[in-house]
Amino acid sequence: DQQKLTEGASKGLVEAAGDKYTEYMTAKEAEQFNKILSGDVGAGIGVELAKDGQSVKVVRVLAKNSAQSAGILPGDIILKVNDEDVSKKSTAEVSSKIRGDAGTTVKISLLRGQDIKEFSVTRAKIENPSVELSKNGDVAILSIYRFDSETGALAKKYAEEIKNEGFSKVILDLRGNGGGYVQAAKTVASLWLEKNALIVSEKTGSKTIEEIRATGNNPLKGMKTVILLDGTSASASEIVAGALKENKAATIVGEKSYGKGVVQSLYNLPMGETLKVTTARWYTPFDHSINKTGIEPDQTIERTFDDVNAGKDPQLDAAKKI
Repeated sequence: DQQKLTEGASKGLVEAAGDKYTEYMTAKEAEQFNKILSGDVGAGIGVELAKDGQSVKVVRVLAKNSAQSAGILPGDIILKVNDEDVSKKSTAEVSSKIRGDAGTTVKISLLRGQDIKEFSVTRAKIENPSVELSKNGDVAILSIYRFDSETGALAKKYAEEIKNEGFSKVILDLRGNGGGYVQAAKTVASLWLEKNALIVSEKTGSKTIEEIRATGNNPLKGMKTVILLDGTSASASEIVAGALKENKAATIVGEKSYGKGVVQSLYNLPMGETLKVTTARWYTPFDHSINKTGIEPDQTIERTFDDVNAGKDPQLDAAKKI
């Protein structure tokens, strides 16, 4: 198959560049990538995945979706999808194999501890907004799961609600958020910051390409804020956390973030494929590189997968006490 040969050669060529964030996407992969960034997560089983060493691990199981009903748990490592070994595949590749048409079934083999578990799960349309607001007494908890095209507007709406209802504190939960659009990160960070406050700088080498600054639309300015981070908080999440921490707008609780501080530019190719290429790096307002270093919490607290599966959240508990 000439198309498969061409796609395989293209992937190999791009991988040879040695940058794990530079990627060649086939037309089908590019279509799925663009759908997710536009807020359309499509049909699947309702899990969020992240790379942990060489393996792809379940980091969150969405409520009221088929994975939860089947018994899949955070911490499960994905070994096979429909009997195909995916143990060395990327997160994007594993995700694309799990997704499919609503009503179809996917067979998944998982490693849980020392045990291999087999599941047959029916795909369904995923209901998973990028932003959710919950309330606990006088504390508002703003959870942002990804930075897609709807995130800025949703976060702004909830920020106005938080301000109007007179909450004393807001907890911004960015755990498990792998990033997305930088424009959405700018809108979110601006909810707390003075107009023109520096959010992040984009640099190539020592040359500053662009400085992203706050818009001045800041209904949460001055409100006591705690950010929750973990090892899978990445990219746009780290931009927001770094900006609020270094502008003294928030305290960070949890674990050091992932450390993805690179900029990708997208190039659309003639047959619908997309080339995603690392072209620059992100630096915090204090000129610290995010890449490979991450954002350090002010208060380090671990939350294990056993905690998650037992319904315990020591990080959130600590954030409420600050």
